Formats: sequence, structure tokens, C-alpha cells
Amino acid sequence: MAHETHGASHAKALPADLSAPSFVDGWRSRALVVGAIAAIAAVILAFLGQAQDQLGWDHVYRAWILGMLLTFGWTVGGLALLMVQYCSGGKWGLLLRRPLEAATRTLPLIFGYWVVSALFMKRLYLWAQYTNPNDTAAALKSGLISEIQAHCLDFKRPMLNPVTYIAVMLLCFAIWGLYTWRLNALGLKRDTESLDTTPYWIKKLENVSGPGIVVYSLTMTAAVIYWVMSMDVTWFSSVYGLLFLVGQGYSVLALSILTSISLSKAEPFKTILRTTEQHDLGKFTFAFVMLNIYLGFAQFLIIWSGNLPEEIPWYLDRIRGHWGIIITLDFIFHWLIPFSLLLSRDIKRNKKRMVRVCQWMIFAKAFDLFWLIEPNFKDAARNLHFSWGILEYIAVPVAMVSVWIAYYSHNLKTRALVQTNDPHVAEILEPEHVHA
Repeated sequence: MAHETHGASHAKALPADLSAPSFVDGWRSRALVVGAIAAIAAVILAFLGQAQDQLGWDHVYRAWILGMLLTFGWTVGGLALLMVQYCSGGKWGLLLRRPLEAATRTLPLIFGYWVVSALFMKRLYLWAQYTNPNDTAAALKSGLISEIQAHCLDFKRPMLNPVTYIAVMLLCFAIWGLYTWRLNALGLKRDTESLDTTPYWIKKLENVSGPGIVVYSLTMTAAVIYWVMSMDVTWFSSVYGLLFLVGQGYSVLALSILTSISLSKAEPFKTILRTTEQHDLGKFTFAFVMLNIYLGFAQFLIIWSGNLPEEIPWYLDRIRGHWGIIITLDFIFHWLIPFSLLLSRDIKRNKKRMVRVCQWMIFAKAFDLFWLIEPNFKDAARNLHFSWGILEYIAVPVAMVSVWIAYYSHNLKTRALVQTNDPHVAEILEPEHVHA
């Protein structure tokens, strides 16, 4: 067995300056420029789409949900991964802790995105249009909705109504904000104390994060049920929240690795990002790729084999009318390509290749959200067709993601990138001796 040594000249101490490198300011500037261009393109496309099929602005609203979900996954999914790290430990946390904290502090922007979406909820959700039994009966008589839609609207009205929706979402954002504030405050306070206090901090952060993971799972499930699942009032799935939970892990890990590798071009990440930890993060991401497809296929297999008339239309809307092309590409993009690439040990240990894999995974996640969102609407179900409005699914999310990245980059600059009061610091500074 060959023996190879990596990083023989690896530093024995952290650099004096632990702040984010100056090129992070460039990330923020470029993101704002891209965001402005994408926003202008979105407005132009909306007018073109309105002239073509009168749905131009409706596609803006739908694409807004896609952008909100993608950035929400990085923010609140980052909060969840931060809590998982505090409960599990490991050197990988030393790399991701401060980037994850920076991601969680973008929560005010996500709240702003949600407020905008709440203003046009009637253009997205049937339950926001028909808020009482009389409205439902009139819509059914006029042929605007089907009998099963009318039944579901009446049955689910205690939950699916504007007042409950706003109250639940305000509560969810308050809970996420509380955990974001608490974990960020504790993370800073921990660095003001000596390593002798490590057992105390481990226990304290575990006590906050353990219940927090459960609370996150419940609140995140409520959010995605309202934001996406309720677009089709006839659809229900007991695994829906879990699918998004795993999808957020898939997406936020890709973003975190991308950030870590990009930051490693300069100190302090140039010192602490070893090949060993990069490899470990690659394996962690590979696990989420497998779990992601397992849950997605399990839901499909159970519903398809049951072939129940109240369940199967959701998939038919996303397979027929040329949507089969999209679901096939979704399978290839979202699972097959990341799975095949992350099987390779060499790719997981190569910075440039891992950057490409992570970039692809983020694109694949956005593509998957498009497949989930667009067929919920009558004009698109079982009817995949090109219009100017469809391009909104590129322009609007790009604009929203760009603004999010600018905010995230700003947050990276506001505190040290390495948490110094951590017992893994000494270990991660040691030279690597890897057997291959």
C-alpha cells in the first residue's frame, strides 16, 4: 500500500487575522450587479409574457416562490445543519460553523421575501381566493373548480385560510429568529472564554440544538405545506416535510462546501481546510444525495402502486403532456449526476471538481423545485409548453439568489471565520498523513 503525505508544511498555528478575505467584498458587488440585471430581465419577460398569454406576472409570482424556497433552504436549512453539528461534533464543524451562522443571519431577507409572496397569495392559492363555503359553491357552479377541489377547500379551510396562514408563518419566523439569535450569540460568547470551559459549552449548545432540531422539523414542514403543497388543495403526503428537510441538507451542504473551498484561496481557510475534512464533507453530501432519491422514489412507488384516484393525479400532472421530459431530466440532474460524481474519492478530494459538483447540485435543486411548483397550476398541469413566462423561472430566482448572496457575503465579513475556542483547532492544524 502506497504512502503519501499531504500538507507536510501545514501551519502549526492559526493566522493572526481570522476575518474574511477582501475578495468577499467582490462577491457581494458582483452578486448585486447580477441581481439588478436579472431583476430588469424579469420585468421585461413579465410584460412579454403578459402580451403572449396573459400569464406574465403570474409566472413572476410562481418563480418568486422558487427563489424563496431555494434561499430559505440555505438560511433555515443552515440553522438546522448548525444544530446538527453542535449535537454531533466533529472537525467539519470548525469549517462550516461561521459560514452557517452567516447564512442564518440572512433570515430578515427571507422574511421580506415571504411578505412579498403573502401580498399576492390569491394569485397562487385557491384557498386564498375562496375563503368561505359560499365562494366555493359559486366557483363549483361556475366550473372554475372541480368537485374534489371544492370538497378539499371546505374540509381543509380551518388550516388553509389567510388568517391562519399569516399567524402560523409569523410564529414560525419568530421561532427561527429566536434560534438564530441564540446560536449566534452563544457562538460569539464561547470565543471569549478559555478552552477549559469546553465541556460546559458542548453541553449548553447541545441542550439548545437538540430540541431545536425537532422544532425546526415541525416549523419547516408547516412552511412548505403552506408555500408549495397547498398550491394543489387535493394533494397530501405524509412524507412531504421530510422530503424538503433532506432537500435542504442536500442544498445547504453544497453551498457550504462551495463557500469553504472558495474561502480557502486565502487565510484563514487556506490553513484549516485540509483534504481530509474536504473528503469528509464530500461523503456527508453523498449521504444526502442517496437519502434524497430514496425518499423521492419511495413516495412515488407507494402512490403509483396504490393507484388511488385521489393521489395519482399529482404525478400525472407532472408526467403527462411532455412533463415526462422534465422528470427524466430531474432524475438525471438531481440524483444520477451528483451520485455518480461523488462516488469518486478523487473528485471529493479535488477542490476544483468539488466546486463544480456543488454548483451543479444547486442548479439541480432549483430544477427540481420548478418541477414541483409549475404543474400545480391549471395552465401548466399535463401541458408543458414554452412561453416567455417560463423564463421567469430563471430570471426571478437568479435575482433573489443574488441579493441573498450579497447579504450572505456581508455577514461573512462581520465576524471571525474560525471559532477559536474549540478543541478541534489543534487537531485541524496538524499535518495530514493519509494512507492510500
